[in-house]
Amino acid sequence: MNWNRNLLTDSGGFQMVSLLELAEITEEGVKFQSLNKTKGEVMLTPEHSIEIQNAIGADIIMQLDDVVQTTFSSVVCTNMHCRTTRWLDRALKVHKNPNTQNIFPIVQGTLHEDLRRISAKDLTQRVVNGYAIGGLSGGESKDEFWKIVHLCTDLLPKDKPRYLMGVGFAIDLVVCSALGVDMFDCVFPTRTARFGCALTMTGQLNLRKARFAKDFQPIDEDCTCNTCKRYTRAFLHGIVTELPVACHLLTEHNLAFQLRLMKSIRDSVCEQQFPAFVQKFVFDLYPDKNYPSWVKDALTAVNIKLL
Repeated sequence: MNWNRNLLTDSGGFQMVSLLELAEITEEGVKFQSLNKTKGEVMLTPEHSIEIQNAIGADIIMQLDDVVQTTFSSVVCTNMHCRTTRWLDRALKVHKNPNTQNIFPIVQGTLHEDLRRISAKDLTQRVVNGYAIGGLSGGESKDEFWKIVHLCTDLLPKDKPRYLMGVGFAIDLVVCSALGVDMFDCVFPTRTARFGCALTMTGQLNLRKARFAKDFQPIDEDCTCNTCKRYTRAFLHGIVTELPVACHLLTEHNLAFQLRLMKSIRDSVCEQQFPAFVQKFVFDLYPDKNYPSWVKDALTAVNIKLL
């Protein structure tokens, strides 16, 4: 790919949910109905998924996992998380570059704590360099969400990266970092840019709104991204519904925001100031102190008391 930086690739497992009507899942793998003119079929096996990611040259490779919705029954979820473990073993057998490319297995079990415990126990018996927490951000309540995250981080080794898949809201990043998560990925910063929204430390700005028509500030005065250096909120408001370039400009800013937020989290940890950072961040986001109950409960669980 000629990308001389860190690279993480996903396995294709999420498409088993997003393209469920076009997919047939068996022990062999997942068979997708092609959408092109030939109307053929595409079989993705755990082995083929790893072979593709080996060829791409990714530093972190995700195993193919059997993803189910959080609303599925315990019986269905048991079958799926067991299959995920079997698929991991198949993937590890064909992995060509274990010294330079790292397979991360994925803890599954939806909202069932007993299944999460079994999944984590099974996966930690394999020789890998990091772990992912999957199957969340699928419509569950925030109370259910944070409790499963906390459970999984407690079950996984603390000397290896713990990666929470599909989570990208700023408050989620901060709270889940407090719960022990090290890595995140999400389409949120780019998707919300397509809707004309910019991310800031005090919340989102919907630049489509008329109040920004004469606002000549940058999106964020503390941001050093190209968009904030060159363009005002008023300019972006004027083009956000007219020109595709607005999407690119807001995407650049939103990605810069996410990176800056995560750097601030890392720095505060290194400086042993993380609880104070969390307190200030949450207060800036909710200056009226009307904190969501799930945020308070999650942070209380790790001994962080809000201001």
